[in-house]
Amino acid sequence: MAKHTEHPRHTELQRQVRDGEIDTLIVALTDMQGRLMGKRVQGQAFLNGAIDYGAHFCTYLLGTDMEMNTPDGFVLMNWETGYGDWIADPVWDTLRVVPWLEKSAIVLSDTVDHHGAEIPVSPRTILKRQAEKAAAMGFSVMAGSEFEYYLLTDTYEEAYRKGFVGLDRFGTYNEDYHLLQATKGEPIHGKLRNLMTAARIPVEFSKGEAAPGQHEVNIHYSDVLEMADRSVLFKHGAKEIAWLNGYGLTFMAKPDHTWTGSSGHLHMSLWDRKGEASRMFDGKAKPYGMSITMRHFLGGMMRYARELAVFHAPNVNSYKRYAVASWAPVNVVWGRDNRTTGFRIVGDEAGLHIENRFPGGDMNAYLAYAAVVGAGLLGVERKIEPPDEYVGNGYVATGCDRMPRALHEAIRELEASQAAVDIFGADVVAHYLNAARVEQETYDAIVHPWDRERYLERG
Repeated sequence: MAKHTEHPRHTELQRQVRDGEIDTLIVALTDMQGRLMGKRVQGQAFLNGAIDYGAHFCTYLLGTDMEMNTPDGFVLMNWETGYGDWIADPVWDTLRVVPWLEKSAIVLSDTVDHHGAEIPVSPRTILKRQAEKAAAMGFSVMAGSEFEYYLLTDTYEEAYRKGFVGLDRFGTYNEDYHLLQATKGEPIHGKLRNLMTAARIPVEFSKGEAAPGQHEVNIHYSDVLEMADRSVLFKHGAKEIAWLNGYGLTFMAKPDHTWTGSSGHLHMSLWDRKGEASRMFDGKAKPYGMSITMRHFLGGMMRYARELAVFHAPNVNSYKRYAVASWAPVNVVWGRDNRTTGFRIVGDEAGLHIENRFPGGDMNAYLAYAAVVGAGLLGVERKIEPPDEYVGNGYVATGCDRMPRALHEAIRELEASQAAVDIFGADVVAHYLNAARVEQETYDAIVHPWDRERYLERG
């Protein structure tokens, strides 16, 4: 693999290490679950060229479950292949100083083999392929992420010792837009906003959300690959900041059946290749100035939403968030500034765009964005018209698709989906189908506290 370190940020990092400003470089890749994995490189070792050709990692990092087990069924990594090495190839554009860690910087990586070929099942590569397809069609994709999360007064270790039962949230009442409650949590939420922005993850807003301890942040829009990079870094960094300050923080889609679910809304728009002119707005078009391109992009997102649900909602718990009158959508309908619909049309003129409200806070941003972009581009290619706008309460809509009610239903949809193969390729679909089946089978085999409560005496 060729050496390629001639990049301004690489050069600047060399200076920072020599001057003693940085002594640790974190080389990170994103696993299937959206978590950052990687290595810490000592500063002098970096200067000596330790990662000039990338950092080696075991192939199993792209073939594990949430517990880091090594399940059967993954073609690219298994005991027969010997679980060898791939390479985390630093993407120097993503290099950031980490303000909440002492003298540390982080760089995200693509995952490649020893010849420099990208690994097709790597989440970042999957999104890159969709961004490249958009560019070939004359588009650049702009995106913005919203994340909802719960702040816990229990640390992760305290939650573990409690058996993850009876967790204590920061707050005692619905704090949606409440400034007083937000002020109480400002020592953490303020750190999130300001430290993230200092790390080139520009947070525009934070606000209380619709439950005790729940908060939301909005990350400033960018091109879709940069936004996915920001999203995975934000989730990782938010957990670190909370832990370092004696709190827990979770992006779990539905931490408790009595709590409001946590969303990961995606704001999407298509622009020309240079990113200078919106392809979503047409002042002469009705309704709302939605161009033909925007209608077809929306049509593709809607047509394939059920089939690609595994990429929006990857976990068993993800589907417990989809509940009527819960602020999480259930029906595949669209409306103008309507929070009861799965797809919400917002903005005006150049700001006109689509908000996809189906992904949860637990999403892997690379996979969720790849599914949305891939479906939308297929809609443009195939000239798929969306159904008519739904006016009113989208929770009671009929005659439309509904998102799968459980992971096993989403698995069946993906198994039957030719569109998923057309978007991602058969190898990627098979890989993530196996991951979903492993997750479902693990859940099905476990006896949960609910089972004992319901059946131990009365069953």
